[in-house]
Amino acid sequence: MTLEGAEGVGKSTNLALVVEWLEARGLEVVQTREPGGTPRAEAIRQLLLDPAEGEPLDDDAELLLVFAARAQHLARVIRPALARGAWVVCDRFTDATFAYQGGGRGIPAPRIAELETFVQRGLEPDLTLLLDMPIREAQRRLAGRGGERDRFERERADFFEAVRAAYLDRAQASPQRFAVIDATRPLAEVGEEIRGVLEERVSAWQ
Repeated sequence: MTLEGAEGVGKSTNLALVVEWLEARGLEVVQTREPGGTPRAEAIRQLLLDPAEGEPLDDDAELLLVFAARAQHLARVIRPALARGAWVVCDRFTDATFAYQGGGRGIPAPRIAELETFVQRGLEPDLTLLLDMPIREAQRRLAGRGGERDRFERERADFFEAVRAAYLDRAQASPQRFAVIDATRPLAEVGEEIRGVLEERVSAWQ
């Protein structure tokens, strides 16, 4: 299971809600994130997020780093967890790559899909919760956090508009996997809808 969305939509808070809901039903849950999830993958994450401007990161290099981190994450965390029957809840996965590197950077989707096939060998989430809101609102929330912004958070609004559009296109193409959640509402209402989706989808799998 994955949670997706652009910066500022509230993924971290709602990820905790999902994990709590699953654990309350006696399930073993592995909570993780991308890029990252293992020490080596987290080191790659730092390269991707580093805002240093001395050497701009080439778009193709960025894409390959994302999938290098994913390959390590799959080998060391995700596949072993699934093999023992645990539930994996991941903060972003390959949909983010199609949204950020595909939509945002303009890398052709077939190129990303080739790497997806090579690295994942058919593995994809059973359920993806896409937290969606207008980019202007997401950036307002992001600004309220304070602190230094990473390399992606510093992108312009048109970049994030393209990211959002790519996410929504993927959700429309795979409605059986995606649940699009209106994240502009109060947190309690968002949480209530997520719980409803979990009740419907997860209960059907057990």
